[in-house]
Amino acid sequence: MSTPRAYLFGGGGTGGHLFPGLAIAERIVELERARCGAPPRILFLSSNRSIDASILSSARLGDASVRFDPTRAAPFVVSPKGLTRFFGGWGPTVRQARGAIRALRGPDRSVDVRVAALGGFVAAPVVQAARVERAPVTMLNLDAVPGLANRWISRRVGTVFTSAEVRDPIANGWTRVPPIVRAQAIAPGEPGAAETLAGCRREMGLDPSLRTLLVTGASQGARSINRLMEAFIERERATLEGWQVLHQTGKDEVERTREMYAKAGIPARVETFIASMGLAWGGADVAVSRAGAGSVGEAWANRVPSILMPYPYHKDQHQRANAEPLERAGGAIVVEDLIEAGPNMGVAGARLAELLTDGAKRDAMRQGLRSLGPADGAERVARALVEG
Repeated sequence: MSTPRAYLFGGGGTGGHLFPGLAIAERIVELERARCGAPPRILFLSSNRSIDASILSSARLGDASVRFDPTRAAPFVVSPKGLTRFFGGWGPTVRQARGAIRALRGPDRSVDVRVAALGGFVAAPVVQAARVERAPVTMLNLDAVPGLANRWISRRVGTVFTSAEVRDPIANGWTRVPPIVRAQAIAPGEPGAAETLAGCRREMGLDPSLRTLLVTGASQGARSINRLMEAFIERERATLEGWQVLHQTGKDEVERTREMYAKAGIPARVETFIASMGLAWGGADVAVSRAGAGSVGEAWANRVPSILMPYPYHKDQHQRANAEPLERAGGAIVVEDLIEAGPNMGVAGARLAELLTDGAKRDAMRQGLRSLGPADGAERVARALVEG
């Protein structure tokens, strides 16, 4: 009999941490079934933010036993309130994670528990718990500029995978893998093929015959991108003739955005959050998006010519670095998010108008994305966790 295994994933706070974990968990379920004929137990320790509950409560990994527990973990913020929250959440989260590892092992400690740290403020106390409980840890780095938590974790674990190019001595010995993209975020069929485009649009309730612009600020939306689209429709309405829009707005923006498209007479589907991102990307001819690791990986995997607007408030500008491989390949145009709609129209709006009207440019960008190869990082990391 093969030794039973359980997998504990530590991470959360944004979809950018959770979706890669789900992608790896999907592959682990398949690999474990092949190894021992049964699915493993899988537990996610997440933040207590609503986005985590929204993503994980709807996650399905076949018939595997999957559950998630929120923690009190908080980000490290240098302010009196921030430090109080951080230290107030650290101890309880470490204790919760230690208890979770012990419970997964069982009373006779017969279950082999393996821990995957997904980065961010939840992962650090989970790793501390795993060290105390002597459970093996694999860290996943998703950003080109590792954050404080990943820097701390990487010095305390033996195996680190990174799906981003990291130009920092700290990454010596890290294993580079392609983007980690969940199956639900990859379109069925050949990316960019006419049948794929039409089929995905139909599944999303869109007109299968219309070219489609995908607008997304990632799982939490992006107000500056929403405002850019308002200004774009006001000034460049003609370039959207013959197009429809699929727009993920984030909370509190959906009704305003729906009304905007309706008044302009532009066919559009507007949602706070899109669960079936594979269909969304698969039906898109062009995308306007943030440049988080998840969004970059999904644009890569689905070969969608994209205008990437990195989050402007990160001091380290790691989203800009995330997007560089796509930009070098000619598959994406990276522009600074200038926050206000007027300045953004001068750069991002101009490039969007160009893409909407230049089919040859779109074709060349898809070819550039094809040259990057498959986004199969989830398979590689899952195999290392299962076989290591």
